[in-house]
Amino acid sequence: MLYRFGNFELDTAKAELRVNGATRPVEPQVFGLLALLVENRERLVSKDEILEKVWDGRIVSDAAIASRIKSARQALDDDGQAQRCIRTIHRQGFRFVADVHVAPAVQLVAQPVGQSAEQTSRPSIAVLPFRLLGDAGPHAAIADAIPHELITELSRLRWLFVTARGSSFRLRAPDMDMGAVGRVLDVRYCLSGTVDVADSNLAVTVELVDTRDGGVVWAERFAGTIDDVHSIREEIRSRILTALEIQIPLHEATLARLTVTENLDAWSAYHLGLQHMYRFNRTDNAAATAMFQQAVARDPGFARAHAGLSFVHFQTAFMRHTDDVAGEAELARRFAQRGLELDPLDPFVNFTMGRTFWLAGDLDSGLAWLERATSISPNYAQGIYARAWTETLAGRGLEGRGHVDLAMRLSPLDPLYYAMLGTRAFTHMVVGEDLAAAEWAERAARAPGAHVLIAMIACATQAIVGDDMRAAEWAANVRSRNPVLARADFFRSFPMKSEVTRARLAGALERFGF
Repeated sequence: MLYRFGNFELDTAKAELRVNGATRPVEPQVFGLLALLVENRERLVSKDEILEKVWDGRIVSDAAIASRIKSARQALDDDGQAQRCIRTIHRQGFRFVADVHVAPAVQLVAQPVGQSAEQTSRPSIAVLPFRLLGDAGPHAAIADAIPHELITELSRLRWLFVTARGSSFRLRAPDMDMGAVGRVLDVRYCLSGTVDVADSNLAVTVELVDTRDGGVVWAERFAGTIDDVHSIREEIRSRILTALEIQIPLHEATLARLTVTENLDAWSAYHLGLQHMYRFNRTDNAAATAMFQQAVARDPGFARAHAGLSFVHFQTAFMRHTDDVAGEAELARRFAQRGLELDPLDPFVNFTMGRTFWLAGDLDSGLAWLERATSISPNYAQGIYARAWTETLAGRGLEGRGHVDLAMRLSPLDPLYYAMLGTRAFTHMVVGEDLAAAEWAERAARAPGAHVLIAMIACATQAIVGDDMRAAEWAANVRSRNPVLARADFFRSFPMKSEVTRARLAGALERFGF
């Protein structure tokens, strides 16, 4: 993405900071800090999160953080007194406060001729997070929960192309230009709204806009008490279908509806957990676990909350955030199984079950569950990416490439976009396209949020194409982030079937000390 504020541009695709069009050099760690603050400008970023994202969880002094903040301010012609761009919130963290405008940077995946959202016969839509008005107290999650579930429900309908939550929820500015949203996400329509909670009263205003000319296609206001939120959610979904003038029988729309708890506290806790789950660090993973546990405690029959617990335990095992990897893998499988018992047709539940088999190296079983998840929900971007990853490690690189390109098309701003880029690199490695593999791996490792295993992919692929200087740089990057990481850890996380590919990667990693 390209973020513009004042005379500055922050280009995350090229990892560049520019002022008046000229590149302003900054250290990679300072750029990462700026990207973290700008991308999360709608909220405060704590020191703990900065440690997780910029220092990969390593313990550093407050002076080191202060030094990087000072460098970031200097790069923006700001200082600790003016705080025009980066504001310090005493004892809590930092927030980026300058006005930011978002634009697409570069097209990462070339679209086949005639297949853009503008040209396809299927209508395409992005559902943005709703604005929260007033003080909602414990019900603040409603502003994210309603549009999130609309995305999930609409994605089940095969006639509709729906941008994934991970991308559309990055666009939170209250004055967002819908034409710009249409260009960034490549959609014809955009749905936005507001949620106003006052005491026990709830009002939701929804607006559907044609992004090509900014015209309002349909707008409606829904009102009731806080206890009516689920009926309001269902009414909004039905009215959207009518506004799009799609002739779909009512019973099919009803079948597409999610099985979701009617317990408001459990529902809110689940969606608060989602806000932490996708930040991919130890602190937020623990917070997500607590929220999902709370949701299950308040409604033991809530399938998606069990799936959320499966997700966080998988993440703990996959990233080796524990010495008891086997125990975390078992918990991930157990919670996924419970979710399936409660709702076997939920795509997220099937997705979490499929990923548990990765931890055991059983790619075939994992792929079967991921195929089931994407069959239930054909526009489920993270499910499609996970399927591509599994296909590629199983040696089916061309199939994996088709699916990962679709995942990136569905969710160009996804928090897992770096992993999609890494999967694209693997698809080239599997079929012997080494130079392309190295190029995509480098993109993946430089993408925001990329974890240390992605840097190991970059090291190995650069070594294979003979660029020992870059390979050494990535090897040093890996060691600075996790000094004890070895190639055995790499292959436990990436259990590839092809002995030829495995041997080439193992040899490359061994050459650089892993």
